[in-house]
Amino acid sequence: MKILIIEDEQLLAQSLQTLLKRKGFDAETVFDGETGAYYADTGIYDLLILDVMMPGMNGYEVARHVRRKRGSVPILMLTAKTEVMDRVEGLNAGADYYLTKPFDSRELLACIHALLRRQGDQVNVLTFGNTTLDLDGTALCCGAKNIRLSAKEFGVMRLLMQTGEKNLPKETILLHIWGYDTNAVENHVEVYVGFLRKKLKRIGSDIRIEAVRRLGYHLEVSHD
Repeated sequence: MKILIIEDEQLLAQSLQTLLKRKGFDAETVFDGETGAYYADTGIYDLLILDVMMPGMNGYEVARHVRRKRGSVPILMLTAKTEVMDRVEGLNAGADYYLTKPFDSRELLACIHALLRRQGDQVNVLTFGNTTLDLDGTALCCGAKNIRLSAKEFGVMRLLMQTGEKNLPKETILLHIWGYDTNAVENHVEVYVGFLRKKLKRIGSDIRIEAVRRLGYHLEVSHD
């Protein structure tokens, strides 16, 4: 799961990032609202953690911007403001939950898991054709055969199975798996798609990863 932390207190942002990475999340930080809105527009994040009081574009404005652009991505709003009307404004702006500072890390993690469950993303397996992707064990399974995937193979395969027959652009895969500040290029995506094709064939999967020029990749079920 990829989480974006938008928080102008850099020490807090970095401590949140460390906590989330320790819990297995892929967390990135930005330190102002404008940059946060720009990153959120990519659509690569599964959840946003958003501070309210930031210079320039504040959290309410970022939440409204995100809701106009991205629809249903969960937003967990963090703030030192405790008045009821502040909470009301945050929820009306598009936040899904409103957590006041200081907060306990256990409560933060519980909120994150609850919001992700609500999105329906935290299921144990994804299925396409005769093949399943075990999200806990990071393995591809077909009948009695299974094969473990590397972290990046797993990330690419999860995106492909979530997207299914719709085309998934290479740029989207790059941003989601390698991140914003990466030197990786589209050839890296092609290499990992090649690895996945070999592993699918090895377990007898009927899934084909099809490439469409300039549009990216999608999955098809072979009827051979």
